[in-house]
Amino acid sequence: MKFLRWFQPFALATCVTMTASAQDTTPNQDLPPGVVRQQFIYDEAPFPSCHASTICQTPDGLVAAWFGGEREGAKDVSIWVSDHDGMSWSAPRKVADGVQTDGSRQPCWNPVLFQAPSGVTWLFIKVGPSPKDWWGEVLFSDDGGKTFRDRTRLPEGVLGPIRCKPELVDDGKTLLCGSSTEHDGWRVHFERLTLNGNVNPEAVSQSHWDREEAIHDGKEFAAIQPTILRLPNGNLRALCRTMQSVIVQADSDDNGRTWTKPVSTGMPNPNSGIDVVTAKDGRHWLISNPLPSKENGWGGRSQLTLSVSTDGENYREVAVLENESKGEFSYPAIIQAEDGKLHITYTWKRKKIKHVIFDPTEIL
Repeated sequence: MKFLRWFQPFALATCVTMTASAQDTTPNQDLPPGVVRQQFIYDEAPFPSCHASTICQTPDGLVAAWFGGEREGAKDVSIWVSDHDGMSWSAPRKVADGVQTDGSRQPCWNPVLFQAPSGVTWLFIKVGPSPKDWWGEVLFSDDGGKTFRDRTRLPEGVLGPIRCKPELVDDGKTLLCGSSTEHDGWRVHFERLTLNGNVNPEAVSQSHWDREEAIHDGKEFAAIQPTILRLPNGNLRALCRTMQSVIVQADSDDNGRTWTKPVSTGMPNPNSGIDVVTAKDGRHWLISNPLPSKENGWGGRSQLTLSVSTDGENYREVAVLENESKGEFSYPAIIQAEDGKLHITYTWKRKKIKHVIFDPTEIL
């Protein structure tokens, strides 16, 4: 696989007229190629640290979620959401914390939003002392993410989508969730939820789930957090972060029931989260930190870039969203809205969540 560090000339960027906001971070004329707008979801929040955002489009607009608290892994870390009405983002609202029935408290982690065809917005979360021992839960919203109901624990051993958005397969009958575990090495697996009409919380928590075995032993590649794209031939491909300084890929020709062994893509990865979306025109858009990791398996997250591929094999860099000598810009999420625009959210220095709107038609 080839990874080309190339981007369109600056003149291709367009200036789209939008209502100004105090949350905007860069004047339109200074935006990278293809970027329509970039803004912080909030200016101030009742938590000092945040991470791991997710975004989806609901019938009412956009909704984003993330975890926030004293620091990652602290017991006060909760799940926060904000919705966008077409003009601006709402103030952050706490929708879930880790308070248990016995009064103890555990941190929350890695929210993942999913917009069901029924109109209900799902919010998967993880709760527990660490990624080695966390469990999965899910909440539901009927009003575009403004409020959530019926918080439900997933069946034993089922974690739900671990960080990146799930995909509908089997003509919309199955929700395919990319997942992973960290308690016995880093290993990727997939979970399948059979959708049965109007899925109620009891059905989601107690039945219809199939957890597949790990697709690798974690020895050659310590991989987690798969994100899924659809190849031109109809097969699925999962891209994963690793401790080995590279993004790996695995393929499925049966809608996620079985997978090939992960292999290197050659694309650098500093052991940091990635995300990909297959757009309506068939192109694949990858958001990542294109830096290598160090000997300890970790690397810098000071550069965040968007790359595009027409075949799912060869990617070229088209926009640098962040690039500083220090700082963290990480754990991106990317979707395509109904109007064709790409929406990206990511951690900005662990202090804020940034939202970027990107027009893929500006990139040839």
